Amino acid sequence: MSQADKKAAAEAAMELIKPGMKVGLGTGSTANELIDLLGPAVADGLDILCVATSKASDERARALGIPMRTLDELPRLDLTIDGADEIGPGLSLIKGGGGAHLREKIVACASSEMVVIADTSKCVEVLGAFPLPLEVVPFGFAATVNAVEQAIDKAGLSGTLTKRQKDGTDFVTDSGNLIIDATLGTIDDPERLAASLADVPGLVEHGLFLGIAKKAFVAGEGGVEVLTP
Repeated sequence: MSQADKKAAAEAAMELIKPGMKVGLGTGSTANELIDLLGPAVADGLDILCVATSKASDERARALGIPMRTLDELPRLDLTIDGADEIGPGLSLIKGGGGAHLREKIVACASSEMVVIADTSKCVEVLGAFPLPLEVVPFGFAATVNAVEQAIDKAGLSGTLTKRQKDGTDFVTDSGNLIIDATLGTIDDPERLAASLADVPGLVEHGLFLGIAKKAFVAGEGGVEVLTP
């Protein structure tokens, strides 16, 4: 995704942000473009309050003078704008490439509307080429992996599970958990997989966002296209 496409998608989503809104800020390079646009807008008088989906986004926003709150302080939001790793049919999504999908889903579901910003390369006919992130608690990790394997098999799928690493050590999320990346190839029935994964103790959250996004601004050579479910 080019820098120009990221910025174009973010600029299109900016049009949705109105004075007085409570806004959820996503995580990742495309969400950073939105945060970078919001900073000057706030400095020019845009009156909003924001909640971040990660420590990194919170720090970036605060550095730009954006007024930040916690989700406990603002438990209901008007709008969340975030990126995605894959956008499938009906605005089904895979998120979590940055390891923030647990908080991203909590914030998105606390919002009246979730909007995605991305480029055309993120749009797919079937989800699954991008590994599905699964956030799990550290306790009983091996047992949870076994249960995840069984859940994936129950959903009629198969693939490779990999514990995410960063700089040679286990990747740890903002909530202190670990991530398993499930390389499944294709997920023909994401609802079935989500239902199966929901039964796994120790699995805190998966990266399937189904029925959550209401709109997507997708940037490409022809400009920005607006997608709806």
